[in-house]
Amino acid sequence: MNKIREALGDSASSPRFVETLARRGYRFIAPVDGVAAQENDRQENDRQENDPASSTAAEIALHPELHVPVPRRGLVRGLFALIQVMYLIFYVSGLAHLRAAERVANNFVPGRRALFIVGAVLVTGAAGIPLRFYLLSAVAFDFRKLGGTFGRIFPFVLAIDQLWAIAPFLLLPQIGVGLAFAATAALLYVPFSERTLVRMAYQP
Repeated sequence: MNKIREALGDSASSPRFVETLARRGYRFIAPVDGVAAQENDRQENDRQENDPASSTAAEIALHPELHVPVPRRGLVRGLFALIQVMYLIFYVSGLAHLRAAERVANNFVPGRRALFIVGAVLVTGAAGIPLRFYLLSAVAFDFRKLGGTFGRIFPFVLAIDQLWAIAPFLLLPQIGVGLAFAATAALLYVPFSERTLVRMAYQP
C-alpha cells in the first residue's frame, strides 16, 4: 500500500486517493466519474468527425408538432407580448377617434352602413381591450396553461383580428391605397402567427 501511495503521490496523513480505515482496511476515495465522462466525450467527438450530418441534426432540437427548430422561450413570449401591445394601441386609438372613423366610413359607405362600421369599431375595441390585457398578463406571468386556453379562444381572437385587419383603410387619406392593402395583408396573418408563437412557447 505504501508503494501504491508513493506511485500516486499520496500520503496516509492527508489522503487524496487511498484512505486508511481503522481495523477495516483501505478505501479508494478519488472521484472516478470524470474518466467515464471523458470517454463518452471522446466517443461523441469521434462519431461527429465520422458523420458531420448526424451531429448537426443531433444539435438542433425540433418542435414535436411544428417541426421547426425550438427557439428561445423568452424571445417567443416577447414577440407575442408585442403583438398584444400593438392591438391595444389599435383599440385605444380607434375608440379615441370614433368621429374620424365615422367621417372616413361615410366617404365609402354613406348612411347606416357607415354607422355599422363605427359600431363594429366600438364593440370589438371594447371587447378586445380586456382580451389583450388577459393575454398580455398571461404571457408576462408565464401562465403554463396558456396553450390550451388560447386554443379555445382562438376563434374569437381570429374574428376580432380579421375585422381589425381592415383598419388601415380608415387611414386611407394619410397612407394611400397601396400601403393600406399591404398593412391589411400583414394584419390578416397576425392571428395565425399568434397561434404559432403560443404553440412554440407552450408545448403540450
